[in-house]
Amino acid sequence: MRKTLISLSLLSIVSAAGATENTESMENNVRPGLWEVTTTSMLLALVPQIPADQMQKLTSLAKQYGLDMPRIKDGAATSKICITRQMADQKIPSYFHAYQSGCSIQNAIRTENTYKMDLVCTNSQLKGNGRAEGTFTSPESFSGWTIFNGTVQDRPINEHADTTGRWISANCATSKTLY
Repeated sequence: MRKTLISLSLLSIVSAAGATENTESMENNVRPGLWEVTTTSMLLALVPQIPADQMQKLTSLAKQYGLDMPRIKDGAATSKICITRQMADQKIPSYFHAYQSGCSIQNAIRTENTYKMDLVCTNSQLKGNGRAEGTFTSPESFSGWTIFNGTVQDRPINEHADTTGRWISANCATSKTLY
């Protein structure tokens, strides 16, 4: 059970990080600066059941993928992400996080303030397919969701996560996480 929780939590964190990078860059009017992104899921609600030593292993595994462990509380993972002017101006987003997690983006479409994309993950730890969709409600906020079906460390998973983001500052200097 513990190994499954760790595997599933890693999937939520990796999926959230990849989706965050992609969604924030989708809209031409996205405000550059420091954003706070929150992802909620049933898997994240199980994180308190993970023993401290196993959580440390999960944190180390996330770092191997170039990710900082977000703050996880009450079933939600919260991260601060810096969106540069260059990222905000991109019509087609950069997929830096998706590639690091072994995932690629396919069939990405943007229509006005909405985005849709397919996720294809082929990493040895993470295999399967997903879908991300969302809407920018303003240049300073967005909401969306991600679904994923596949395996994490050879354990089956069928996960849904909801994500919201809000711009909090023009200055990214206070953030440790840069996209």
